Amino acid sequence: MKKVDPLTLILAIFLPPIGALLQVGLSAHFFINVLLTLFGVLPGTIHAVWLVLSDKKA
Repeated sequence: MKKVDPLTLILAIFLPPIGALLQVGLSAHFFINVLLTLFGVLPGTIHAVWLVLSDKKA
């Protein structure tokens, strides 16, 4: 089972772009997350949590 960083997960929930940035850096996933967050907080949050839980890396 993978270890999930609790701080990154909390940031992914409350500040999705920051959580995505910490997880994947300045990659395409980060910019997708910013765009999704601009469309609505819920899509950005879902994407950021998915990045953290699936352990995506840049």
